[in-house]
Amino acid sequence: MGGNIVAACSVAIVALMAASFLATVAVAASVPAVYVFGDSLADVGNNNYLLTLLKADFSHNGMDYPGGKATGRFSNGKNSADFIAEKLGLATSAPYLALSSSRNANYANGVNFASGGAGVSNATNKDQCISLDRQIDYYSTVYASLARSLGQDQAANHLAKSIFAITIGSNDIIHYARANTATKLRNPSQQFVDTLIQSLTGQLQSLYNLGARKVVFLGMGPVGCTPSLRELSSTKDCSAEANAMAVQYNMAAETVLRGMSTQHTDLHYAFFDSSAALLQYINQPAAYGFAEAKAACCGLGDLNAKIACTPVSHYCSNRSDHVFWDFYHPTEATAQKLTATAFDGSAPFVFPINISQLSAIYID
Repeated sequence: MGGNIVAACSVAIVALMAASFLATVAVAASVPAVYVFGDSLADVGNNNYLLTLLKADFSHNGMDYPGGKATGRFSNGKNSADFIAEKLGLATSAPYLALSSSRNANYANGVNFASGGAGVSNATNKDQCISLDRQIDYYSTVYASLARSLGQDQAANHLAKSIFAITIGSNDIIHYARANTATKLRNPSQQFVDTLIQSLTGQLQSLYNLGARKVVFLGMGPVGCTPSLRELSSTKDCSAEANAMAVQYNMAAETVLRGMSTQHTDLHYAFFDSSAALLQYINQPAAYGFAEAKAACCGLGDLNAKIACTPVSHYCSNRSDHVFWDFYHPTEATAQKLTATAFDGSAPFVFPINISQLSAIYID
């Protein structure tokens, strides 16, 4: 009788594994590629090809990435771009600047345009990164290339089925939070956010005009709680101003997407409220498997936030129990948990649908 139970359990396990495999295959079939736009939260190596100080192609970055070497990711391991692709059963989209240097570049497998330091505004880290406007310019060349190689109709169908993942805005707000009082008086925070949203509206419309139909927008996290901005406070508290701006930005960005989906009925989106989701880990770290939510794992000075993660920086022995890897960026463990919620979660963290539901939308 015991043998029958074991056999039955084995069959059940095999059936579950088969179902999981088939589900992954189905998702991969419905989503042929991921096109990524954004900043260092999703950069997988574009900045390696730039003459810039905003790089992560040195240790201790990448110490937990397969192979244990720095790849240009601002993380100890994988980031959100990796985990989204992984969840979809796809390979991580290659950096655009790596692909574009190849004579036989295949853009149909997805492209990552994200660049560390990028913002909605072209003024943010100007000449040090690929701004969102420039990323969209690069994508327009990819769009033209796909139209030539696949044919206009097939290229449009391919892009309509693909996921367009966007995470942008944090650098704009962080720069504002670090600005002097005179600058803030000339440009109040609400006015600053409004200006960003005005630019973002045009940028999202440009992507729609260039074939984007399934959009994943990873909203801004509580940037005021990054170790770098905490370190500015004598009490090491989060910057209430920066966090409030992040909330304002997220609400406005989702409103833009909602309006676009009403205007364009073939546009579908999943909006992930990174601020609300990450604040859970920061406010109740133990409940989510973390031991440290204030200090960075890698860096120097108070909260490991005075100096960035460099080869001479200290780093924690257990990266998975830290929310933050360096003075701005999450650890691989944090990125993985956040992406899992964005993929399979529900409101109030991801809405009106999650990434899994977005990917399953059938487009003929």
